[in-house]
Amino acid sequence: MKYLIVGLGNIGAEYQGTRHNIGFTILDALAGASNVVFSTQRYGAVANMRLKNQQLLLLKPSTYMNLSGEAVRYWLAKEKIALDHLLVVVDDIALPFGQLRLKPKGSDGGHNGLKSITQLVGSNEWARLRFGIGNDFPPGAQVDYVLGYPTPDELAILPTRAAVAVEAIQAFCLSGVTFAMNNYNNK
Repeated sequence: MKYLIVGLGNIGAEYQGTRHNIGFTILDALAGASNVVFSTQRYGAVANMRLKNQQLLLLKPSTYMNLSGEAVRYWLAKEKIALDHLLVVVDDIALPFGQLRLKPKGSDGGHNGLKSITQLVGSNEWARLRFGIGNDFPPGAQVDYVLGYPTPDELAILPTRAAVAVEAIQAFCLSGVTFAMNNYNNK
């Protein structure tokens, strides 16, 4: 079985390590835990890894957040991966920092990366792992907040929370979305 695991973010040094790039951060943690390296390919940085009997294609799109669907659509088609084997890792301001919420499908919740994927794959019937980045910003400052950097307190817990997100991704691939949801949501 083959899975496409997508971490959403924006390319470029000015975005590296920002809250909005948490998808890239989680995929880097997943790749690092398996000693695989990303290479630049069409529409993004790609790495291949094995997880027991599963094959995972990790993708960090180079299309910028708002056009993420282009990369996802391309790699799904190229690798002939079904939508039920797609998992997108994304930041979520509705969750406290580091909290996880896995869903088998759903709306974009106002997230432009998810909106792009839904539009270009023609469905919202694919799993998403939302990683909380909190919402400690005044009215009108959402963009600056999500494109800003985690606080020292958030950075201190990020490696531990990223490791839990990696476990959730592995559970999704090995045991299915229901098992992963039951064992990792709100943990």
